[in-house]
Amino acid sequence: MEYKIDMPQISAKIKEGTVRKLYKKKGDTLNLGDEIVDITAGKLNHTIISEYQGKVIDVLVEEGQKLPIGQVIILVEGEKIQEEVTTSNKEEKLGHAKDSSKIKRENLETDIAILGGGPGGYVAAIMASQRGAKVVLVEKEKLGGTCLNQGCIPTKALVRASEVYKTVKNAKEFGINVGSTSLNYKKVKERKDQVVKQLVSGIEHLMEHNKITVVKAEGKFKDKHTVEYKGSHAEGMIKADHIIIATGSKPGLIPIPGADSKNVMNSNDFLNMESLPSSMTIIGGGVIGMEVAFILNNMGVKVNVVEMMDRILPMCDGDISQELQSIAKAEGIHLYTSSKVTKILELDNGDSVVVLEQEGKEKAIYSHKVFISIGRSLNVDNIGLEEVGIEYSPKGIAVNEHLQTNIPNIYAIGDVNGKILLAHVASHQGIVAVENILGREVSTEDIIPAGIFTDPEIAYVGLTEEEVKAKNIKYKVSKFPFGANGKALSYGATEGFVKLMCEEKTQKLLGAHIIGVHATDLIPQLTLAIRKGLTAEDIAQTVHAHPTTAETIMEAAHDLMGLPLHHMG
Repeated sequence: MEYKIDMPQISAKIKEGTVRKLYKKKGDTLNLGDEIVDITAGKLNHTIISEYQGKVIDVLVEEGQKLPIGQVIILVEGEKIQEEVTTSNKEEKLGHAKDSSKIKRENLETDIAILGGGPGGYVAAIMASQRGAKVVLVEKEKLGGTCLNQGCIPTKALVRASEVYKTVKNAKEFGINVGSTSLNYKKVKERKDQVVKQLVSGIEHLMEHNKITVVKAEGKFKDKHTVEYKGSHAEGMIKADHIIIATGSKPGLIPIPGADSKNVMNSNDFLNMESLPSSMTIIGGGVIGMEVAFILNNMGVKVNVVEMMDRILPMCDGDISQELQSIAKAEGIHLYTSSKVTKILELDNGDSVVVLEQEGKEKAIYSHKVFISIGRSLNVDNIGLEEVGIEYSPKGIAVNEHLQTNIPNIYAIGDVNGKILLAHVASHQGIVAVENILGREVSTEDIIPAGIFTDPEIAYVGLTEEEVKAKNIKYKVSKFPFGANGKALSYGATEGFVKLMCEEKTQKLLGAHIIGVHATDLIPQLTLAIRKGLTAEDIAQTVHAHPTTAETIMEAAHDLMGLPLHHMG
């Protein structure tokens, strides 16, 4: 008898998949339990297993081909051995979680309950489920949290759009004539939203695949083992042996008169803009403020940045801040450092005025819109911390090195504990918390890299030169410019440098700071080097592929040893 094996419904929300590997070809014998084909869909991998005994008549697809649900993959002649399963059984076999947003329930019991589905919460959920724990995750909005929905990912989609636009405008430098160039911000936003949608969908599929119950609701502690939840489709109680708080943070508010004006926006408002303003004043020259400044500037918006400290990016190494400041000014971004905003005024023509004090003098900056980018506030309100007696302050929930709160079975990870407000830190802490809950004593990592997606990018790990001096450490420092790197030169991306510092006696790396093309992709090897106590010589003697921007790191290491190769030092 002839049978058709087609593209299955891997997940309720997946409409197509890609053939990753074919295990059978025309004429092959097919036995019960044989692997037939690997399918990749979203973030899921699925292998179709044979239910037949017979022979492959034909293979109708190729590796790498995209398939809609139901498309025939191979034809088989033989006998079907395995019985048909019911729809409910099939859902279970495919690892589908029940759609808890449509199920009204009063009581749930689980090993681990997680409040918050951001990069800390959902990673913790996956890790716990893979380790055999039963998990319920409570999220009132979309999975992925701030990072995926209002932070890292949407801003990076805008960063990329602004880079492409800038590259096209400068195409003549590469001998390419493209004619007139314009930017359609509506399409830019649509692409940004689609990127976010795709990744959120991917996380939803991972929840299903790992059999994690996701409750779409607000959660609040009732006692140290109970969370009560309430949403539009579900409400009830969750009893859990352990609970992880991963509620994250939100844009902070500042007490400036006029901060609530109609033209004033925070990061969420910025990402929801339907069109570009003609001009923007950004209050705060930190990470978010400077990323937005370069995005808008590359898209043709006139940008002003007001920073209270004496330099932008005050958390960075001083040389990095100074380099970006020079680049920003050269690109036409107006910087007002050592400046305090005193008020924001609305004008009759719909524009705004930001009034500031600089060196004892009052100045006024006119712009169409104002973007406030000063800090974030932690999501600790209305989740029942007081009822349970969990210790916290405006700086975050107090935790130990294992992420435990003062209540032993309750953990707090990510932004909400106030340690380091970075998405990858939240994910790392989620894994650490789960490891400790499941009996393996693990402490949090303290060698943490950071990336800033300005133009050019910035990345750093370890101590700044200012911190090294404050610790009275005898050290050596080197810089290698991207302008002396073959790949950077061929890309036309010669701005910036790699800066390395090592202890004078041991040559162990103390800090690494990069400003330049691919900076955020280069920082992992330096993070590993510091974490493992490697020396300048260890890095210098590691063969780096040519031509790559990674060679800048090797060159800077040679320079640390006093043996510069492609630079005068």
